[in-house]
Amino acid sequence: MTVGTLTKRAVALAGGTLLALSPLTAQAATPTQPQPQPTLAAKGASLVDDTSGNTLFAKDADTVRPIASTAKIMAASVVLDTTGVDLERQVPVQQAYRDYVTQHGSSTADLQTGDKVTVRQLLYATLLPSGADAAYALADTFGTGTTSAERTTSFISKMNTKAGELHLSKTKFTSFDGGGSDSSTPTELAELAQHAMKNDTFRTIVKTKEYKGEAPAANGRTRYYTWTNTNQLLGSYDGVIGIKTGTTTPAGDCLVFAATRNGRTLVGTVLNSADRYADAAKLLDYGFGASTAKSMKLRALPTHAQRD
Repeated sequence: MTVGTLTKRAVALAGGTLLALSPLTAQAATPTQPQPQPTLAAKGASLVDDTSGNTLFAKDADTVRPIASTAKIMAASVVLDTTGVDLERQVPVQQAYRDYVTQHGSSTADLQTGDKVTVRQLLYATLLPSGADAAYALADTFGTGTTSAERTTSFISKMNTKAGELHLSKTKFTSFDGGGSDSSTPTELAELAQHAMKNDTFRTIVKTKEYKGEAPAANGRTRYYTWTNTNQLLGSYDGVIGIKTGTTTPAGDCLVFAATRNGRTLVGTVLNSADRYADAAKLLDYGFGASTAKSMKLRALPTHAQRD
């Protein structure tokens, strides 16, 4: 075989190699197809990138709907935004707080009359088991007036004032616990959540699955409290850091949630959903480009835990 023939074969082989690689090279250069938007059971939903502020998903996101106990996010924010708030201040539990739960059939932290619980504990009791008794205690403590009725009315007014300060023009509160005709939109509820999550204490509380604490009891002994977070997405979907459930007949099942992966935080809301946790997982998958929702198993709640 001559040198010329060898050269031609080498060129042919090299050419064949290039031809074989070229389809792979073209395939790698093809941009990844965007994920299809998820189909949700929720009547309203929103997903926001917390860093950029960009809305990643919206479904009837500017339609006003009842928000149930997600209103407690605002109640907690009013307390935590109070200048010079003393989180270790002790608050005596009034019988009226327990009576309110009974009268309205609300979720409860089962606060015992005469116990002295701190403001910090009341925040846990409000946000984890969604205790209406604890929310009442906060409203009665941080509202102004000479009677409990005046103080709670004042506190609700503060909730609406805070909504105005945050430019949440479609958000209205008529109760301190979400048991009234409290309403907002998925967009504005996500904005409220973003504000609340800027507070270190709030972030610490809403990512807690279970809280155990003690308080001086009325009989001079020590009361031990255990409160379980009603948010089952927490501990079920990797990266979830909160934040609050809500359920009433008018509102249906609602959820405000947040999750962080690879330094990126997403905040979302689903309102009036027949499957709120699956909806939230689908939205987070969509935002993170993940596929966690299909295999997600919800964290089970203890039999004694509140459902909200």
